Amino acid sequence: MSSTFGLVLPISHLSSALLSRTLTSDVSRPLLSRHSPPSSLNLQGLLTVTLTASVPQLHPATCNSKDPVSCSGPNKLQFGTLLLGLGFLSIGAGGIRPCSIPFGVDQFDQRTEEGVKGVASFFNWYYLTFTVVLLITQTVVVYIQDQVSWIIGFSIPTGLMACAVVMFFAGMRLYIYVKPEGSIFSSIAQVIMAARLKRKMKLSVEDDGTVTYYDPPVKDSVVHKLHRSNQFRFLDKAAVIIEGDLTSEGVPANKWRLCSIQEVEEVKCLIRVVPVWSAGIISLTAMSQQGTFTVSQALKMDRHMGPKFEVPPGSLSVISLLTIGIFLPIYDRVLVPFLRRITGHKSGITLLQRIGTGIVFAILSMIVAGLVEGVRRTRSIKAGDPNGMTPMSVFWLSPQLILMGLCEAFNIIGQIEFFNSQFPEHMRSIANALFSLSFAGSSYLSSVLVTVVHKFSGGHERPDWLNKNLNEGKLDYFYYLIAVLGVVNLVYFWFCARGYRYKVGSQMGDLKEDKSIANVEMSSKTNK
Repeated sequence: MSSTFGLVLPISHLSSALLSRTLTSDVSRPLLSRHSPPSSLNLQGLLTVTLTASVPQLHPATCNSKDPVSCSGPNKLQFGTLLLGLGFLSIGAGGIRPCSIPFGVDQFDQRTEEGVKGVASFFNWYYLTFTVVLLITQTVVVYIQDQVSWIIGFSIPTGLMACAVVMFFAGMRLYIYVKPEGSIFSSIAQVIMAARLKRKMKLSVEDDGTVTYYDPPVKDSVVHKLHRSNQFRFLDKAAVIIEGDLTSEGVPANKWRLCSIQEVEEVKCLIRVVPVWSAGIISLTAMSQQGTFTVSQALKMDRHMGPKFEVPPGSLSVISLLTIGIFLPIYDRVLVPFLRRITGHKSGITLLQRIGTGIVFAILSMIVAGLVEGVRRTRSIKAGDPNGMTPMSVFWLSPQLILMGLCEAFNIIGQIEFFNSQFPEHMRSIANALFSLSFAGSSYLSSVLVTVVHKFSGGHERPDWLNKNLNEGKLDYFYYLIAVLGVVNLVYFWFCARGYRYKVGSQMGDLKEDKSIANVEMSSKTNK
């Protein structure tokens, strides 16, 4: 059963990432309606997977052979049923993941000071809850599946998902709903087309009053009215009013020739985010590799915890999860108020500073991982065990896992909040889909990196760095390579952050309209 999952889960992850982008491309439907069908599909997927474990005809016969190759694999019906269940789960995850955070943010009134602070805290507690759930699934549920019963192990998440669906629909009358708008892609295309049609127009460096920009009042659903910036000024031409652009009622005669400053600035927000997003892909690569090769190291180390209990190698990631679970409440309740008094920033430090701190922790984690692996290989070779076992506790791997947990606490949560704050309000679901694609991109990058190392690090009767026999390979060199790439990425991220211009506008509603809102401020630079 587990070998089958190892084959089809990458397909599930890929389709989930692609579907999340597809399902969130249309904002003409409210987040709730985009959340409801995926929740039901998620439940159907779990029910289907549970059936593959409980119905004898839907899974291969039990095989007690020590050689897994000699066991019979699944037939077409069994494999097809499993793919069907994972397909439902992929569609469900593709709809829930990018919409759950924006829907939660919608419950806060960001026109008030309390609402703004509440959103900042929401991201920390959201990820903390997510971490606790992962901690339970990777310990309790995995133990039940391995030691008790696969049927019970799958029935637990299925039953919890059923309860979640019931609770979700039961609270429908309590939710705050944001009025849906049209497709975001048509608005983006209109800005680009309008700017292209007016590409021969000359704009002065300073606004000398010779041109008039179309700047109507924003819709009631818009929290921030964006000011015109001087970055990517070629797009400003889309908002310049020329003869024939406006009707007698003062509205655009053709939306493909004249757009508002708000629409132009929203497109600029998307362009600004891309370099930071690309830096995030590289920073997540260390996390992907850590989860793979740490298990290989653990299998060759002493995993005993007491005289009888042996730590499962796949459960070592719990150390990172525990780090996140312990650190986030301390960060939110202690460090943020302390840093807020020093920096004056509502979140203690800016979001880009938080992401950058996470990248630093990822680099440190890889350096520590390389040092530990060097010690492990040296001791293992000296011990001379025929199976390559090392007289060294598996908890020597804890420092690198703790550092990786701190990387997640800073980097991932920082990215989630960054994308949600820097994207226009009606594009938050796209922001979360983009974040999910970061993980897909990092997985592909990791695969390419492993392939290249396998190909070029060996040869001439010399094993490559990632040899199956860890004592013959040079896994520590591979960790150092990722650390070097992390340093290069940190420099790239620093340049991206240094030149970044934040979404700046006027807060609409209860707060003073002339109050300038800059969700993050990495430096004292103003919008130029």
